[in-house]
Amino acid sequence: MLHHGDCLQVLPTLPEASVDLVVTSPPYNLGINYRSFDDTAGRGEFIEWCKAWAAELKRVLVDEGSFFLNVGASPANPLLPHQIVLAFTEGPEPLFVLQNTFHWIKSITVETRGGEQISAGHFKPINSKRFVNDCHEYVFHLSKRGDVPVDRRGAGVPYQDKSNIARWGHTGGVDRRCRGNTWFIPYDTIQSRDKERPHPASFPVGLVEQCIRIHGKGEETRLLDPFLGIGTSAVAAQRMGVKEFTGIELDDYYLSVARERLAPPKEEQPGLF
Repeated sequence: MLHHGDCLQVLPTLPEASVDLVVTSPPYNLGINYRSFDDTAGRGEFIEWCKAWAAELKRVLVDEGSFFLNVGASPANPLLPHQIVLAFTEGPEPLFVLQNTFHWIKSITVETRGGEQISAGHFKPINSKRFVNDCHEYVFHLSKRGDVPVDRRGAGVPYQDKSNIARWGHTGGVDRRCRGNTWFIPYDTIQSRDKERPHPASFPVGLVEQCIRIHGKGEETRLLDPFLGIGTSAVAAQRMGVKEFTGIELDDYYLSVARERLAPPKEEQPGLF
């Protein structure tokens, strides 16, 4: 179900404890040029706004649910992600507990054993004498009590050294290990940003898929994204066949793009044969 409107108006209409998983990326308050949102509010005002919708997320989330919050920073505002998560987790009555912190790696350079340097991924270059290129964002895993089980292997990777499968008893003979908290998930290569990614701050489908995997409920997941944008989380839900998806988007154009992305290809639509 896709809703057009302000999340602070739509979220209160959703039933209590009706969502298993929240994956979202709110506006960052870094002056990004969104179509229908002023991303230049004062920091205190912005944090209070974040706490308002986070309180609604807590209400609609089941007790064993997970909330994955993707937040980026800018070199001139490096503390913003931490200020948001502290606002959610501190105080006499904190909204959430920070259970895991993941680092979404957009671009990386690694050196092989042979000494070759290999660069992979995409990032927005920074032209500065003070700062280096920013090639990562945070994904904070929040929960109500900090004790939600996660499917470490479901979101894991095969062993590079296969002898470890038999060497370590905890493997149970399964060629799968915990991936850890660094996720290299590059953007898909596109030809035209205006046509293929008409949103200033979208994340890849693979990022949401990884959150669905690690939450571990598979197709039974009831997923919510209160800042839908152009529908990336909805596309991930569709690909993974989740039971129920709810998305909320303020901008009518972004919502129309989301609906287009979810529509079946023309050759699969009825009446075209």
